[in-house]
Amino acid sequence: MTGVTLAQRLGWIPPDAPLGARVLLATAIILASFADVVSAQTNITVAPTVSAAPATEVPFPIRVGPQGTLPRGSFVRVRGLPPMAALSAGHSIAPGAWAIPIGALPRLKITLPVTAEGRSEISVMLVSIDGSVLAEAVSALVVAAAPPSSDALAKVAPASILRADVPAQQLPKGSAPPAAPLLTADERDRALRLVEKGHEQLIKGGIAQARLLYERAANTGLALGAMAMAATYDANELDRLNLFGLKPDGDTARRWYERAWQLGAADAEQRLRRLGAH
Repeated sequence: MTGVTLAQRLGWIPPDAPLGARVLLATAIILASFADVVSAQTNITVAPTVSAAPATEVPFPIRVGPQGTLPRGSFVRVRGLPPMAALSAGHSIAPGAWAIPIGALPRLKITLPVTAEGRSEISVMLVSIDGSVLAEAVSALVVAAAPPSSDALAKVAPASILRADVPAQQLPKGSAPPAAPLLTADERDRALRLVEKGHEQLIKGGIAQARLLYERAANTGLALGAMAMAATYDANELDRLNLFGLKPDGDTARRWYERAWQLGAADAEQRLRRLGAH
């Protein structure tokens, strides 16, 4: 009914219909008109193509708006992700499908498993609280096979949780991290749930509980757990997360970023260099 005025729609109500029926029809027409207006105003934008390598974390920003037109309780639904891929926010609602809150969209990232390769067609939808699709966009995730590691990197032994065998100043600039540990589907699912629960505790102010959950995820072999743990000690990340009152610890943050790098997190190198060498 888009393009038809509200007055025209109301004019379709039979004048001889009972009063109760006319009221119900008028209410339904007004609600439908409002939905059409919202749908016409809202939009969703994603990158046409996202390129990545296996066992990496890449940005996947999604823009929706204008903000004033978004109905209360609306969220974004993503479908078509590769098996075992995970998003940095939201929760999984089905294999390859996630629901993400609007506030998490600007910093959204995709974490890819070691086995990811090929092209995936991704559908991104802005959804109202009643399940109606307000806007939709598509993107393609292209995962290329990771290049083989250099001999020097291949010889790096896994470090203990709080001891790094490869200091930040020895990382070749732009080098690929070692291959991430191969986790089973169950192990990865459990580790991702631990990170998600850690995020929930962090929002509530439970820093000790969050760190414990992140550490358990990192012990499983999930780089995302080590990255999240490092962020709770990194002054820059504490500011970005609006976590005030926590004392940053650059040395501890560095050790956790080194651990994340050894678990396959390419983003860890940039943060290590931002922290600087000892």
